[in-house]
Amino acid sequence: MTSPHLPPQVRELIGRTRRFVREVVIEAEPAPGERLDPATRARLQAAAKAAGVFAPQVPKEYGGQGVPLEHWSPVLQEAGYSPIGPSALNCMAPDEGNMHMLHLIATEEQKRRYLHPLAAGEIRSCFGMTEPHPGAGSDPAALRTTATRTGGGWVVNGHKRFISGAVGAGFCIVMARTEAVEGAPAGATMFLVEMTNPGIRVGEAIHTVDRYIDGGHPHLHLEDCFVPEEAVLGEVGLGFRHAQVRLGPARLTHCMRWLGLARRSLDIALDRAERRELFGAPLKSLGLAQNLLAESVIDIETSDAIITKTAALLTEDPKAGSAMSSVAKVHCSEAVFRVVDRALQLCGGDGVSDGLPLAQYLNEVRPFRIYDGSNETHKWAIARRASARRKAAVDSGEPYRGEAAVRKGDA
Repeated sequence: MTSPHLPPQVRELIGRTRRFVREVVIEAEPAPGERLDPATRARLQAAAKAAGVFAPQVPKEYGGQGVPLEHWSPVLQEAGYSPIGPSALNCMAPDEGNMHMLHLIATEEQKRRYLHPLAAGEIRSCFGMTEPHPGAGSDPAALRTTATRTGGGWVVNGHKRFISGAVGAGFCIVMARTEAVEGAPAGATMFLVEMTNPGIRVGEAIHTVDRYIDGGHPHLHLEDCFVPEEAVLGEVGLGFRHAQVRLGPARLTHCMRWLGLARRSLDIALDRAERRELFGAPLKSLGLAQNLLAESVIDIETSDAIITKTAALLTEDPKAGSAMSSVAKVHCSEAVFRVVDRALQLCGGDGVSDGLPLAQYLNEVRPFRIYDGSNETHKWAIARRASARRKAAVDSGEPYRGEAAVRKGDA
């Protein structure tokens, strides 16, 4: 990656992160298919703090490196060059997205209680949105978990599933449906619920193909879970609106981290093609291999460009940036999968073995086409926005260009 437009301090951080991940983190990676153990995570986080690369996206007042959103990508790509790099640097989902949202909308007391220890890596967190069918998934309007106002607080009841990071988390940001109360509209409300609360319980594990999100993706049960009034995050009834400050950047940071892993996968394929000989010639000189390598370079570069554009938009115009993050999420999730898949193909039998990490990488990146909203849902939204923009332009006077011309004299 070349980043001549970046401030010198960001370029220096990119270099430090690159060295730390490649010299310290990679050698601590678990075998393919195994999870990062908590003791190794703690050791790597301590080393990251000492190296000055810890929590790059977190403001300096909370112990991070203070990188602005528009410059996150090259740093998080370097972190993502190792699948455990984001955990070591405390910029992994779902904590990274939760930190960003808490910084923007939490009260000072909520920041002290939740953001400070989360940013320091002392605790982990989760985000309680997805529910079993027919509850909320790609359609947040289907939310079924409820919160009812009671004396001095709220009682939350519901069943969540696929709550990434829930095992061992210190708290959960729970999305629940609330009725109109005291001038606040009916809608969804976010609540900060500590995992020691007797009304919240981690349920059955969901066994997935990916392994690198700390805390798995289990069910979560809320049964007469009482939380005080100060547990409301943001404003009552405006949970979906507040969540947008998390969802757009969180989609994009997934793209950044996974693009780093795509670069690692391409490096593995390039190294293999350099020394592997087939039919009397190096693999890199064979046209079919060259095509696979070239297409991967193209996928990486186009993904990098769309991430950069989206990050700038999220800073300048958050609404437009959030819409563009859907485009970035769909493109990058599919492009990254293609890059890893091509690398595996170029490595042949070794590619599908645990002698190389590519098969596990494929397992890691495949769910991204479902996580953060399925790609099909994003494509539906992208098409609707495009149609609405064009209709508005034509209604305001632009020529309608969909009419076929009739050529006189045609037989």
